[in-house]
Amino acid sequence: MPLDPALHTRIQTLLNDHQVVLFMKGEPRAPQCGFSAKAVAALGATGVEYQHVNVLADPEIREGIKEYGQWPTIPQLYIGGELVGGSDIIEQMANSGDLHTALGMPAPDRTPPSITITPAAAQMLGDAVRNAGDGYALQVEVDPRFNAKLQLAPVDADAIATEAAGLRVQFDIAGAQRARGLTIDWVDDERGRGLVIENPNAPPKVATITPAEAAERTASGDLTLVDVRPPEERAEASVNVPFSALDDDARRHLEALPKDTALAFLCHHGRRSAEVAEHFRNLGFTRLHNVQGGIDAWSEQADTKVPKY
Repeated sequence: MPLDPALHTRIQTLLNDHQVVLFMKGEPRAPQCGFSAKAVAALGATGVEYQHVNVLADPEIREGIKEYGQWPTIPQLYIGGELVGGSDIIEQMANSGDLHTALGMPAPDRTPPSITITPAAAQMLGDAVRNAGDGYALQVEVDPRFNAKLQLAPVDADAIATEAAGLRVQFDIAGAQRARGLTIDWVDDERGRGLVIENPNAPPKVATITPAEAAERTASGDLTLVDVRPPEERAEASVNVPFSALDDDARRHLEALPKDTALAFLCHHGRRSAEVAEHFRNLGFTRLHNVQGGIDAWSEQADTKVPKY
């Protein structure tokens, strides 16, 4: 079916106005499919600024862009008005360095990372590689949130590779930079039984903080308290120290703060605030706290004038 002229003009104008455009499902911070997530990760690793179009919010564009570029799937990347391709092509170009070239950027750093595999982990992983047969290596992927995943993969001569404990370890470009200093261990203790991966580049974990300490530090200006509950819950019970909320403008302000700002998150019992704290950790904030027990505990331990509900 021919593309509607008005829709063709919409797409053409968008591509004319922006050098790099990614048509995807969802937003870069919250991709709604794995393929879009891969494309976002590859582009994010280059540091390029790009325009994104959430096709889930625009059904007309979702179908029209397929017809426009004669490409049947989403995501789709355009550079300089020309279709590059979907997630597999974007990923391949990112790993080869061709994506940087297409974007007019310097070649990426392909220096293999130095990592450590302990003897216990090397024995287990070595057995797995040998059992997979000839031509296999350990593949390590580290996503933008510094979550690491290990799997067996065919030896790729073009991959960034290093040797650790006698094992070939392969990385993609973005993962290689995030994996520097990574340690893989095999444990059987209070943490459980299995592989444990420690990454010194990952943002510090969210710490717990007592209501009393949070109240004291907030009052002194040493800590920014964020009440993640909706307005109707805050109307039932609120703390008597300065705090921020997560209403739209306030959220944007908080997310724009320096990444070393000390933040503490508060909800009713501590579960919702823990989830929000993890969101800020994924944004790169490094001094995060979750108020233990929420406002219920605050009423008991920090200020009995705060009502419980």
